[in-house]
Amino acid sequence: MIRLLIVDDQQLVRAGLRALLENSDDIEIVGEAANGREAMAHGRATRPDLFLMDLKMPVMDGIAATAAIRADPLLRDTPVLVLTTFDDRDDVLDAVRAGATGYLLKDMDADALRSAVRAAVAGESPVSPPVARQMMAELARMPSRRARAQETAGLTDREREILAHVGRGLSNEEIGRALFLSPDTARTYVSRLLTKLSARDRAQLVVLAHRAGLVD
Repeated sequence: MIRLLIVDDQQLVRAGLRALLENSDDIEIVGEAANGREAMAHGRATRPDLFLMDLKMPVMDGIAATAAIRADPLLRDTPVLVLTTFDDRDDVLDAVRAGATGYLLKDMDADALRSAVRAAVAGESPVSPPVARQMMAELARMPSRRARAQETAGLTDREREILAHVGRGLSNEEIGRALFLSPDTARTYVSRLLTKLSARDRAQLVVLAHRAGLVD
């Protein structure tokens, strides 16, 4: 079971998300919070597998809460999946910098939302297409690919190949099939990349792959 904590300041939205997500055999809602501060308290008490996080909230917003979760020794490894009505470029980038695993818009359908929850818990980085366009536009504005490629200069050819596939959004199983590796071997390579590149999560590997010019 995926143990999920819903964080949104609107009670009707939380109730709607609960109804959508609990209509599944593998998702359990272990708590709700109306702001980031409540999310931290409930998270420490229930230790969920995933935070489903709104951005615009009183007391502590979603970006501040995501950063606080990443800094908390008990919660820092718990993925945060942002679910919001906003696709503002600054919000997207701030959420990624704070440590969000994925970024979704609330206009997605129920099946897509449930799939995104499962993907986030599995270590992937689900992103809504409009948000992906925002991220790619920002990446296009970054100067000097050659200089940024130095970030990955210490990788082997195979590790750079794995990083490129991560940058394209492939899962460990898909990487394994593409490179004739077992999923466990692909997972080992991804873990090694996280360590060698000092990346917090898979979302940061995606950014690094694009910055290094490994993905068109």
